[in-house]
Amino acid sequence: MLCLVDGEHYLPVTQEAIDTLNNLEHIEVTAAVFIGGTEKLRDDSEESYSKVLGVPVQFAKDKEIPYNLIVEMIRKYNIDTVMDLSDEPILDYPKRFKIACKVLNEEIPYEGPDFKFEPVTQYEIMEKPAITILGTGKRIGKTAVSGFVSRLIDKNGYEPCVIAMGRGGPEEPEIVHGEELEISAKFLLEQSEKGVHAASDHWEDALMSRILTIGCRRCGGGMAGEVFLTNMRKGAKLANEIESKFVIFEGSGAAIPPIKTNKKITLIGANQPLDNLINYFGPYRIALGDLIILTMCEEPMCDEKKIKDIENFVAEINPNATIISTVFRPKPLENIEGKKVLFATTAPDSIKDKLVDYLEENYNCEVVGVTSHLSNRPLLKQDMEKYIDKVDVMLSELKAAAVDVATKDAIKAGLKVVYCDNIPVRINGNYPDLEKSVLKLVDSAIDDFKK
Repeated sequence: MLCLVDGEHYLPVTQEAIDTLNNLEHIEVTAAVFIGGTEKLRDDSEESYSKVLGVPVQFAKDKEIPYNLIVEMIRKYNIDTVMDLSDEPILDYPKRFKIACKVLNEEIPYEGPDFKFEPVTQYEIMEKPAITILGTGKRIGKTAVSGFVSRLIDKNGYEPCVIAMGRGGPEEPEIVHGEELEISAKFLLEQSEKGVHAASDHWEDALMSRILTIGCRRCGGGMAGEVFLTNMRKGAKLANEIESKFVIFEGSGAAIPPIKTNKKITLIGANQPLDNLINYFGPYRIALGDLIILTMCEEPMCDEKKIKDIENFVAEINPNATIISTVFRPKPLENIEGKKVLFATTAPDSIKDKLVDYLEENYNCEVVGVTSHLSNRPLLKQDMEKYIDKVDVMLSELKAAAVDVATKDAIKAGLKVVYCDNIPVRINGNYPDLEKSVLKLVDSAIDDFKK
């Protein structure tokens, strides 16, 4: 155990606390870090502190909280857990969260008198190279990026499969042969009528990527990304048995797949509150990524200053990661040329005009109506009633109520249903090429697996 101590406590009191810890079974206090404070500090030498506490004590070299020194001590002494014996005013809540992120990124717990934060569980199951796609929140494009990555590496001969854990996933891991099945609107509606959540992430992956997917479920999401319940371990074991040679694990919301992989892609929604990204457990997730993809990088969801602020923060937290800022653009899976279209999306209402212009310019259609309420069934129904008699095609993302409302009502009205993918596109040429960056990451994951 590494202890964090301060000069606001009388030294014999801190000594008693360390002695108490050492008397506990399975605990050995190995070292301490002095993180600040002078009120009860009579002798500020490392030597005197070490002598009284009975363990090596390292002092910060300036008055700032020694975050990096804590990490150095964890590595130097092969620490298993960090115990915080300090208090206000030396550490406030933001500083403690920052320490928590640093400690959890070393894959050990950070605890205090009434709290304990643990790194996300990572089961060592995989017998094949694998990557994780995780995110800092929900509705920031994980499944869209997963589809993009899957198609790209499949096209380049890596023979991947995708494992997704959704909040509406199956009780037992479910294989969907996206490379074989004809996943039509009618087929998905039939699945929905059987009680299947046919817009679950693994169905979207199978439809958009046309590769084998494995659907899993999860419930709950902890502050650092742990899930309360998931059958993804079974899904991972299943992935070891099938013929696919490379595995992509897809997170859900801000929850992180509990399977150890070789490399990670972290998605950050530039539309998210900046405070949520730079504080709490945002830095923990950001530091996990080998490739960082910012999504939603356009006004009015964010401006250039916010994008730059996020990029600078990411570079500070994770200087070795590749950073690419992107926007999503719709891509219908079937020809809609010359058609009158009702477009259903989860994108915010504020950017619908950009999406409409893009669809009309690139796919030669007329978008008569748009609904941004794909995840709100009552409002979706209301929007569809306004336009359903004026269009030929229901164009919908495969999310939320896309099947049980949008597809069902559109087919009932005699409309053709076409599903729509979302493609990540870098915002300008100053960023690394997205495809090359993904393939480089995949090759790096394979090399890591071989080692």
